[in-house]
Amino acid sequence: MENQVNDLRSTIELLRSLDGQLVETDVEVDPMGELAGVYRHVGAGGTVERPTKKGPAMIFNNVKGHPDAKVIIGVMASRERVGKILNCDPKKLGFLLKDSVKNPVPPIVIPNSDAKCQELKYYADDPDFDIRKLIPAPTNTPEDAGPYITLGMCYAHNPDTGESDVTIHRMCLQSKDEISIFLQPGARHIGYFREVAEAKGEPLPISISIGVDPAIEIGSCFEAPTTPLGYDELQVAGAIRNKPVELVQCLTIDERAIANAEYVIEGEILPYKRIREDINSNTGKAMPEFPGYCGPANPELPIIKVKAVTTRKNPIMQTCIGPSEEHVSMAGIPTEASILTMIDKAMPGKLLNVYCASCGGGKYVAVLQFKKSIPSDEGRQRQAALLAFSAFAELKHVFLVDEDVDPFDMSDVMWAMTTRFQADTDLITIPGVQCHPLDPSNQPAYASHIRACGVACKAIFDCTVPFDQKDRFERAKFQEVDPKHWLKDY
Repeated sequence: MENQVNDLRSTIELLRSLDGQLVETDVEVDPMGELAGVYRHVGAGGTVERPTKKGPAMIFNNVKGHPDAKVIIGVMASRERVGKILNCDPKKLGFLLKDSVKNPVPPIVIPNSDAKCQELKYYADDPDFDIRKLIPAPTNTPEDAGPYITLGMCYAHNPDTGESDVTIHRMCLQSKDEISIFLQPGARHIGYFREVAEAKGEPLPISISIGVDPAIEIGSCFEAPTTPLGYDELQVAGAIRNKPVELVQCLTIDERAIANAEYVIEGEILPYKRIREDINSNTGKAMPEFPGYCGPANPELPIIKVKAVTTRKNPIMQTCIGPSEEHVSMAGIPTEASILTMIDKAMPGKLLNVYCASCGGGKYVAVLQFKKSIPSDEGRQRQAALLAFSAFAELKHVFLVDEDVDPFDMSDVMWAMTTRFQADTDLITIPGVQCHPLDPSNQPAYASHIRACGVACKAIFDCTVPFDQKDRFERAKFQEVDPKHWLKDY
């Protein structure tokens, strides 16, 4: 049976109906460090420093300094929960997104009078306007450069072609009407749109929608080549829901926003203007990133000049912890879809599944479950790994396992590595290729042969059994029984 999720509030109602998927507190919490500190123990997971665990999403109903707002965190910090939200078997989510990219449903524009995100309006030319008071953006740690928007759906269009794109970026509230935005060079299309606008000496209109349907948040994390320049990822969410995402025209800029968002920030990325990311904290740090380390503060970032903020009545702020399991879901599942797409084109039916593991933050580590059916399949598993690197350049390590290994169970993967892997013959290294700049081991300071930040070594761990030796590696077969006969809850 299909669920009725189409925005953040219907997501919350779904989670309330499921055992163990949502908790709430009325105890006051400080958004500056304390909120994330609490959730670390409740359900952050991912690459967060231990102790942490996977757990329910959490709503804070009493946020210090923001009497009219709530904050929800961890909506997607569990693959099982994402499966419930997207109405899909958690182990088939990569296939769902793969099919959604192939069958896009374009967004539509609805009248302003019907847009829930514009129920309340605040304009930057009001002398009392202050985005820091309007939006309860938390810090993850006391050392963060400032309050961060971590789940803002940035929407902009190419000034030359009119093509639109939606992506998530690191954005820090710097003043009452200024936000810094980190645009990783070459990785996101909005960064290219900004470059086109700046070359003309023009600002780039941009909307930031916060608190939306999780299908939009996950769909926005696709990257090239799966979604090339000109592909609007809102079409993926439309395909997942079999219903177009509804957009609305912004009030102060020539751009659109997600119509049922809890918050919308309208602004412009200014040409030639830059700001030091930690100008208010002077810590030298930005915020915790998905590898589990605090990202360094950038010395100069583009500035979004805010024109207006619109919200729903009693808005709910949505946030996440950078290294949490939530990032694994958002980044990892689209990556799985990209790898499935690439390899299925080259060798149909051989790749059974893919898991972008928590230990890699959804980006660095992929487990490929590959089936060798005939003698000539030997070696093709390694070609599949090379294709995975092509599908997603930020991958660092690929583990190859057989069909009798559960790719979603890292203990099972490590068992395969222990009993089906010899480092001198089954480890394939690919040095001197572009990896990811946020990995602190991908730096010249770590190893002298690393020529530039992010240009490092990828590796394939071939933990598959040689085809001609499969009979030597057959796992012990247990009797098939239904445990419910003895224990009804199993």
